[in-house]
Amino acid sequence: MNWITRLRSRWSSSYRDMSETLSDDYIGERAPKTLRYGLLGALVLLLLLVLLGWFWSDEPDQFDVRSASAELGPPVVGTATTATLINVVDLLLNKRGGYLSNDALPPGIWLDNVPSWEFGVIVQVRDLSKAMRESFSRSQSQSTEDRDLSLAEPRFNVDHTSWAVPWPESEYSDGRNYLSNYLVRLSDEETFDAQFYARADNLRYWLGTVETRLGSLSQRLSASVGQRRINTDLAGANGARQSTQSPQELVIKTNWLEIDNVFYEARGTSWALLHFLKAIEVDFADVLAKKNAITSVQQIIRELEMTQQSVNTPMIVNGEGFGMLANHSLVMASYISRANAAIIDLRELLSQG
Repeated sequence: MNWITRLRSRWSSSYRDMSETLSDDYIGERAPKTLRYGLLGALVLLLLLVLLGWFWSDEPDQFDVRSASAELGPPVVGTATTATLINVVDLLLNKRGGYLSNDALPPGIWLDNVPSWEFGVIVQVRDLSKAMRESFSRSQSQSTEDRDLSLAEPRFNVDHTSWAVPWPESEYSDGRNYLSNYLVRLSDEETFDAQFYARADNLRYWLGTVETRLGSLSQRLSASVGQRRINTDLAGANGARQSTQSPQELVIKTNWLEIDNVFYEARGTSWALLHFLKAIEVDFADVLAKKNAITSVQQIIRELEMTQQSVNTPMIVNGEGFGMLANHSLVMASYISRANAAIIDLRELLSQG
């Protein structure tokens, strides 16, 4: 056994001598200058990228809808809504760091909160531009579409993560320019071929889309803790059928890797939507006053503004429903659900004669 002990001692001594030599050659004072400077430069670059990513992660502030619309056009019906849509697209493309959803290089490729926020915003831009093309700018179902809006709406439906042709930034910018052309024509009394019809049925059409969007977000946020739900897909629908059978009870839970993405998507959705509702409050003022619905719109805006409070934590925490840790998703779901319920009531008010 002595020879084993001597062999182990000799191997340990050789390994220690080799480690010290390697340390001196590659880490210590005898290390090549290029290696030392290269390691130092890599650390500095990594630190700068982290700081730049932190700087880019700041969400845009809210802006005043009336002032923004006054800068882009005269106060005719439809100016506030169109100008607000243009300003939202501008902020989406020109905020800190620019548009990040399709970045293929650091630090943009590392970030996921702001891209999720951007997706929430672009979904609302798509819905409103679709409503403007199909409803707000048309007097009836058989009337022709506005030429600029028919070109603008498809531009916003380009894949928001595409990093090759077509580029989202270019397509969204083109859509923004078509909206600007529509805004100019909207206030031109000589051509009068561009119109914005502020009617109750038009507003209900758009609010119906908003209602389904917020309902889906509320469910996804609530699923952060996981729930067992009764399947109510065909409840109350006599004779209704579905493609395939589904269980009577469903376990709904958002993947923990996607929880913060859903949270920031909801923040982006709420940010865009509260601006659009403020614009609607201006353009549809007479309709809302006649339906006694102004306070309903203001309450929806108030609920959405609460979703924009500062997040005073470095990460989104989702503890159990009544556990020790906070659950930011459930707090967000509460505001979203209240806003959604108010939108349902608003649509009922608008449907009344």
